[in-house]
Amino acid sequence: LGMDVHDCAAARTEKYVDTTLEPGMCLTVEPGLYFQADDLTVPEEYRGIGVRIEDDILVTEDGNRNLSEALPRRADEVEAWMAALKGW
Repeated sequence: LGMDVHDCAAARTEKYVDTTLEPGMCLTVEPGLYFQADDLTVPEEYRGIGVRIEDDILVTEDGNRNLSEALPRRADEVEAWMAALKGW
């Protein structure tokens, strides 16, 4: 592809839409929800926050491998992990 992985703002459809993923290539999948602080369509406790799960996927000869699959996902798991890192 020849583009820096952090160069998304400069990416143009014609540069990647017909590209075939090959073994050794890596891509990031990052679904997320972001709520504006003044968004009255969501409950008040969710306003002004964002949540995103980011996975790094390696293309392999026989499919793919999720490089981030061992990371914690649920809030309690993340909090426990962070506490362990900080020695709490």
